[in-house]
Amino acid sequence: MFENPRWARATGRLFGKAAAALFGVTLLAGGLASLTSAPAGAVLPKSAGYVMVASDGGIFTFGGALFYGSTGGTHLNQPIVGMAETGDGGGYWLVASDGGIFNFGDASFAGSTGAQHLNQPIVGMAATHDSGGYWLVASDGGIFSFGDAVFYGSTGGTHLNQPIVGMAATPDGGGYWLVASDGGIFAFGDAVFYGSTGGQHLNQPVVGIAPTIDGHGYWLTAADGGVFGFGDATFFGSTGGIHLNQPVVGIAASPEGGGYWLVARDGGIFNFGDSPFYGSTGSQHLNAPIVGMAESF
Repeated sequence: MFENPRWARATGRLFGKAAAALFGVTLLAGGLASLTSAPAGAVLPKSAGYVMVASDGGIFTFGGALFYGSTGGTHLNQPIVGMAETGDGGGYWLVASDGGIFNFGDASFAGSTGAQHLNQPIVGMAATHDSGGYWLVASDGGIFSFGDAVFYGSTGGTHLNQPIVGMAATPDGGGYWLVASDGGIFAFGDAVFYGSTGGQHLNQPVVGIAPTIDGHGYWLTAADGGVFGFGDATFFGSTGGIHLNQPVVGIAASPEGGGYWLVARDGGIFNFGDSPFYGSTGSQHLNAPIVGMAESF
């Protein structure tokens, strides 16, 4: 039986007393806690937060998210286009448009397409549920799997109305969704199709996807911050009717699944539902634009 780290972390946060007993934590008045003991080999949870990545590989951490390294001062052959965090929050991968992989913390290098000829550039990535591998997706929907990531299919040989802009894995790692800039959804493995905006008129193109905690739905976000929920993905708000200084480039769901964050190209953060605001780079000068984010637990 698999353990989905994201579900397990969220469960621990929802059932704090049970988790406290397991880790030998005494809950005190006012929400304080005193650590008395922990099982051998146990990994203690850290506070929630989020990580943003820029196209030069610069990393910006907020809340309880930890900095494990970056390529901000490194010459890159191609720009960074996305990132994924490990299941325990102890590391992350960055991926460049040529499929080059840069791993930090406890994120293991399982391979890349950095030295391969690609028909189309890489636009995103997703990690397996045990962090033992990852998938890369190209703008034509070509899928490249590494480590324990299983290939479930692709749109690499299919005519697409619009290019693929991102992907998301199911909670058990048994499948994945690809999303196109028109909001078209392509489901593979145990990923279920819950709907799309492929046949709708959009004010701005779709730029990202985030699955719900149980994998029974997903949110899409457009460059204007419009949010589209399908399956059990609840709509908590959007910036679709707000003037933005810079376009939205990504979305991440909160740990408990009751909200989401949108991130703009300047690092501005827009939080909805139970997603707290931990900070942003919206008022800072950046050497390179933000291209994505990942939730951290």
